[in-house]
Amino acid sequence: MTKFLIKRFVKNYEDVQNPEVRAAYGKLSGLVGIFCNVVLFGVKFLLGTLAASVAVTADAVNNLSDASSGVVNLLGFKMASRPADKEHPYGHARYEYLAGLTVTVMILVIGVELLRGSISKILHPKPVEFGFVLAVALAAAIVVKIWMAFFYRNIGKRISSQTLLATAADSRNDVLSTGAVLLAAIVSYVTKVELDGYIGVLVAVFILRSGLGLIRETLDPLLGKAPDAGTVEEIRQKIMGYPGVLGTHDLMIHDYGPGRQFASVHVEVAAEEDVIKSHDVIDNIERDLYAEMNLHLVVHMDPIITKDEAVRDLRKWLSTEIKKVEPELTIHDFRLVQGTTHTNLIFDCLVPWGIAQSDAQIKEAVEELVKETYPNYYCVITVDHGYAGAAGKE
Repeated sequence: MTKFLIKRFVKNYEDVQNPEVRAAYGKLSGLVGIFCNVVLFGVKFLLGTLAASVAVTADAVNNLSDASSGVVNLLGFKMASRPADKEHPYGHARYEYLAGLTVTVMILVIGVELLRGSISKILHPKPVEFGFVLAVALAAAIVVKIWMAFFYRNIGKRISSQTLLATAADSRNDVLSTGAVLLAAIVSYVTKVELDGYIGVLVAVFILRSGLGLIRETLDPLLGKAPDAGTVEEIRQKIMGYPGVLGTHDLMIHDYGPGRQFASVHVEVAAEEDVIKSHDVIDNIERDLYAEMNLHLVVHMDPIITKDEAVRDLRKWLSTEIKKVEPELTIHDFRLVQGTTHTNLIFDCLVPWGIAQSDAQIKEAVEELVKETYPNYYCVITVDHGYAGAAGKE
């Protein structure tokens, strides 16, 4: 069914990086969600009112909220597809992240309301009028919500949309909540023990717990979460595959929404190489990564002295010795400035996140390490922290 809908309503559905195609996916998911949830709301609210079940009516209101989430998704994808303009040169794709955050907040609101209504039902219990029609309707709603969870998850993974993955999680929550309501109604009918309010509390707690987790997931890209380690390594491997590239470091990736990633990186090349030739390699790297990964990349070229044996050997020595301070430390932008009374070693030290020592402690330890072997050498160290969430590579 999902494949049929995609092929029927999404033109060029395989081009998921195209903003117009993403908008079409968002429109499809929004309209499907609105239609299904409005129908479920109407059926559940009517039967819940007739049966005097707070759990069923609360579940119905939950579906109405889900319909509102469909509207939010629809608007979010529509606004995210707008092209860049003078005021927003990086585009509007982050609207999709804001839509996901809005959906998550609505999940929390529903959880709180369901909890309040369920506690009230526990304090003031009323018998639930259970019947065959109610059972069939709830069972049918569960089947519909299972399909919707897979529908949202399929599209969410297809276009890498955290918004739709959050909506899929919400549909999964609905399966559990409606299933719990149906189970409580059956047990209460058989045993004459009113479980309606207690089941409502359990469902509300589950929804709130899930919603809090989704809040973090939807906030991460807005706050600047580190890129996926696999993506970072893929970029590094591609860059290192070009002729003349000796190393890469200081990769920074900025996420302006799905399909709108901008990045900068330092690439080391031999200082003795012709600058025009090296610049040609840099141009190829920028052009190819945009074509292959849709990544807007700016490369800074770092010349490295390779034919001076003293500089080369000293850099190699320090790259190894510095790991005695912390095993994950690396260096780059290494220069040697010799004087009549002393020599300056100028370099950057990349310190991964989570290191127990402070930047000052690391600098002091590295300086002492160099002094032990080269008493007349002074270190001029700039401490870097990896913005890509991983250490740089030599």
